[in-house]
Amino acid sequence: MTEFATSADGTRIAYDRLGSGAIAIILVGSAMNYRAFDPTTAHIATLLADQGFSVINYDRRGRDESGDAAEYAVEREVDDIAALLDVLGGPAALYGNSSGGALALWAAAAPGVGERITRLALFEVPLTLEGEGDDGVELRTITELVAAGDREAVVGYFMRHMPPQWLEAAKSSSAWPDMLAIAHTLAYDVAVLDKADHAPWAEQWASITQPVIALVGAETQPIFPPVAAALAEALPHARSVEIDAANHSVRPEVMAAILGGFLTGHEELAAFAEYPDEPRQQV
Repeated sequence: MTEFATSADGTRIAYDRLGSGAIAIILVGSAMNYRAFDPTTAHIATLLADQGFSVINYDRRGRDESGDAAEYAVEREVDDIAALLDVLGGPAALYGNSSGGALALWAAAAPGVGERITRLALFEVPLTLEGEGDDGVELRTITELVAAGDREAVVGYFMRHMPPQWLEAAKSSSAWPDMLAIAHTLAYDVAVLDKADHAPWAEQWASITQPVIALVGAETQPIFPPVAAALAEALPHARSVEIDAANHSVRPEVMAAILGGFLTGHEELAAFAEYPDEPRQQV
């Protein structure tokens, strides 16, 4: 059953809470995803709860059952995570999927919030490497497209560097209207990523001293391994780990096994090998 937390600006954030273990984790979604549209993360949440963890899976602001504000700021999304930490009543780890990984980094670096975050697991964060930013061009462009109300153009622009068949598959799927309904939130994801372009990562994220794993699939787009390696270099206690995943997606059983080991500090990160080679679900 959906529950609601109230963020610092009064925005209601919808979430599911599963499990009741002493170790907690909040799952931070990627672009275009929310609970009703993302069976992979919901399955991960269930598997983690079955392992004995407390899990929160939520709709980021502007998506489905969560509210929104007239103006966006990355700091408001950090406040949303703080409100979910209040729900848990104690510290928690964060699992950030894709652009949700960048949001997890900002939360871990935020005064008053980062101290309550125990660990970070990041899957294929699409950051731009240091020194290769575009001076805010992408953020300005997608913000203008959102303001113009051209939702198809917003999605097309956001996905322009992805394999073209991904966009064509999205357009031909029954989920396309749902994607268009939250297209404006893609500007939020771009803002979360753009924020990292304005200073060295080691400087911006110096306060992130928690254990961090930057996960990349064994078969993946060429942008992801260098970013994971750069995060491992910039953060004091981070490492890059290659896992059994492909095409920016991962089987729920694989991710739940990896996260379970990471949360307890007993990860061999090879536990996924015992699972059969089932079709992966897109995240």
